[in-house]
Amino acid sequence: MAIRLYRAYTPGTRNRSVPKFDEIVRSEPRKKLTYGKHIKQGRNNRGTITSRHRGGGHKRLYRIIDFRRNKKDIPGKIGTIEYDPNRNAYICITNYEDGQKKYILCPRGIEIGDTVISGPTSPISMGNSLPLTNMPLGTAIHNIELTPGKGGQSVRAAGTVAKIIAKEGQLVTLRLPSGEIRLIPQKCLATIGQVGNVDVNNLRIGKAGSKRWLGKRPKVRGVTMNPIDHPHGGGEGRVSIGRKKPLTPWGHPALGKRSRKTHKYSDILVLRRRMG
Repeated sequence: MAIRLYRAYTPGTRNRSVPKFDEIVRSEPRKKLTYGKHIKQGRNNRGTITSRHRGGGHKRLYRIIDFRRNKKDIPGKIGTIEYDPNRNAYICITNYEDGQKKYILCPRGIEIGDTVISGPTSPISMGNSLPLTNMPLGTAIHNIELTPGKGGQSVRAAGTVAKIIAKEGQLVTLRLPSGEIRLIPQKCLATIGQVGNVDVNNLRIGKAGSKRWLGKRPKVRGVTMNPIDHPHGGGEGRVSIGRKKPLTPWGHPALGKRSRKTHKYSDILVLRRRMG
């Protein structure tokens, strides 16, 4: 992905960079593969804010992505590469030989006209989907199932990739992008290759309005609040938080405290925790 840099024509273009969208060949999505997405703005059924700093943003259509890749042994040709406002990865339309069209995550390096296929006998080629048991060690994969038949749930963000490092019995050992080493059933499907749009983290927003277009509202530091609003609040002038360690607005430890709940069902499958 190429990045377009701006000169400082205005304060909003200073230090601003946006993708060039050279790979994008179509801007309007397929109507049959979309539906309207209701923006909940971080509120529950009573209208109470339960997730802060959300709201506004541009109206979106949700693209129905084929995470299951369950069309077995039917080749599909990549028709277009498109932008998806609901994720940081690009998506591409797949035209199958039986006439059906589906969106899939766009792997890095795939081009229009390439052919992808899903099934146990699929070749080890970029964009193909097959069970982990049929992949050799060291294969780079994404869109990984955690439960056979449920569809890809892991390694779906732009630029992410996992690697097969071992096989034993009915389980495969994977190294995930976070550094976690985890066991997954060999019957689970995964897609060969790395997710595209790898330079997405090199972009710079440039102005606050761009965040508002994405549906993200401003954040206020706790030290600027009153004591009733935040544990860090209060004091005369610019003072420290007055605590041994940072806290969340609800008094729980923040910034470094492990938040994964204890005795989770998947603890026996995690061989090494993620870094950080």
